[in-house]
Amino acid sequence: MSALPPCVSWDFEAIGVPWRVDTAAAVDEADRHRILTVVREFDRDWSRFRDDSSVARLAAGEGAVRAPRDTLAMLDTLAAAADATGDAVTPLAGDALQAIGYDAALTLRAGPPRPAPGWREVLSWSEDRIELARPAVLDVGSLGKGRLVDLVFAELSGLRGPVTVDGSGDLRTRGVTERIGLEHPYDRHRVVGVWEIRDAALCASATNRRAWGDGLHHVIDGRTGRPVDTVVATWAVGEDAMHADAVATALFFDGGPRLAHEWGVQWVRMTSDGRVDYSPGCTAQLYTR
Repeated sequence: MSALPPCVSWDFEAIGVPWRVDTAAAVDEADRHRILTVVREFDRDWSRFRDDSSVARLAAGEGAVRAPRDTLAMLDTLAAAADATGDAVTPLAGDALQAIGYDAALTLRAGPPRPAPGWREVLSWSEDRIELARPAVLDVGSLGKGRLVDLVFAELSGLRGPVTVDGSGDLRTRGVTERIGLEHPYDRHRVVGVWEIRDAALCASATNRRAWGDGLHHVIDGRTGRPVDTVVATWAVGEDAMHADAVATALFFDGGPRLAHEWGVQWVRMTSDGRVDYSPGCTAQLYTR
């Protein structure tokens, strides 16, 4: 990633990964404090890796919790992705991820795959509350990082000049053209193409990231609880990072391209046989087709 105009970078950690903010002038201490507060609150509300989060309280049997401010935005979007993919994408993916070792303690010790519970029967939400009819593990990983990119980006809206928020590969820009290499999932020293974006967001997902064991990784089919094995990497460009992130996840399944079309999101994906598909009108420069 490279910003064309001169910029000042600010690096910090958020939700377990490195982040970088590039701006025309340095982000002052007040803005940094406000952004880090947003990050901490998001993690406290949505992380399934800490025992004091709202998600953990629901999993422990607390039937209802106060709805965090992102509830309608994220869970409504997740529900649309679930509808489009026949519940391969699901808000209750956490149980299935824990079963194969991607649990709160990161034991990475896999047991038998476990399909995610039917979320429509047990999960409900409103502007005020999230409720579960029985304990289950809510997981917003299919779009959560994109949502947090958008929240950080919004906190920088008052700054003049170019802004790029990069949450370890999920990013959003304003006023600057970013040229982004699409990393080959089988060789981190190669790219399958380059995508230039401006005043847009790009999010990616790949089965070589957060992978462990033989064929185990974080992209699971909620209907079976098994990691996917036909698509290995996806990239999506949209107006905001949350919808791009959701599409990047949905593209691992049938229905993902239709959802992308409905939301006006461009996309690229690579299958396990090395073939690269892309959306009509996709502006990425691809080296493999």
